[in-house]
Amino acid sequence: MKKIEAIIKPFKLDEVKEALQEVGIQGITVTEAKGFGRQKGHTELYRGAEYVVDFLPKVKIEIVLADQQLEAAVDAIQKAARTGRIGDGKIFVLNVDEVIRIRTGETGADAI
Repeated sequence: MKKIEAIIKPFKLDEVKEALQEVGIQGITVTEAKGFGRQKGHTELYRGAEYVVDFLPKVKIEIVLADQQLEAAVDAIQKAARTGRIGDGKIFVLNVDEVIRIRTGETGADAI
């Protein structure tokens, strides 16, 4: 089993969700996040004063899935989240040793 953690721009969330549903991904967790990478934030003007916005709004998507679904899910996220501009985000893939469904006690791929 694998876990995908994807950091994307907030306005791309609906497109990514729909793309994941099209490839058969059933459950995702979404968290609002703030961060920066190469962008290093930006400056804004507010009431005549300039200030630096260090952390930009992002969305973190987490998905645990079977190994055979990984490639399709990563491709779907990449295509749906891409704008071609800096700050499109990152996708991290991690190994998952065990999953347990609390309600039924099912384990492994059955618990996903």
